[in-house]
Amino acid sequence: MATSVLFFLFAGFAIACAVSMVYHKNPLYSAISLVGVFIALSCIYVTLAAPFIAAVQVLIYAGAIMVLVVFVIMLLNLDEDRQRNRLRYLYGVGGAMGVVLLAQTLFVFYAVARTPKQVVNEAETAGKTLSIGQAMFTEYLLPVEIVGILLLMAIIGGVVLSRRLNQPRLEAMVNEELERRGQEDEKDDFRIAF
Repeated sequence: MATSVLFFLFAGFAIACAVSMVYHKNPLYSAISLVGVFIALSCIYVTLAAPFIAAVQVLIYAGAIMVLVVFVIMLLNLDEDRQRNRLRYLYGVGGAMGVVLLAQTLFVFYAVARTPKQVVNEAETAGKTLSIGQAMFTEYLLPVEIVGILLLMAIIGGVVLSRRLNQPRLEAMVNEELERRGQEDEKDDFRIAF
């Protein structure tokens, strides 16, 4: 009973934060609301006896990913955008998608309510750190290694692309500075001559 109450409490908090995230026009407020969604989801994971996934949710998503998102928002210095009338049709599309999502949610709720309840074996360690670690490094070792190599390739690609994109701009700035200094030296020579 208490677990159901906590689930609905955290689910309501997650929905409220998600609505707040979509409602705010300031991207920084939206990002903070998304952190609230992530924290509510981690609390739901704790009520579902999955503490490892809850900790990963807070550390990775609410911590690292959202810090990067906030840095990007602050670096881009996004101001209030003007409303564009050309995208008005998206309100209708969004409303239709919302109705479809509501119908799917009600169907899932109906299907779950009709399924017979199964007894949960509390001796099993599903969702615990030990069982996840054993599965990752025994049964799923190859996919974990492949994901690690793909992430390493993405990091190296990002570094190479950022170096290539910044280098011509740096050379252009150096050339502009040299030209400016050359003009100042010519002015100094002209002043010395007179």
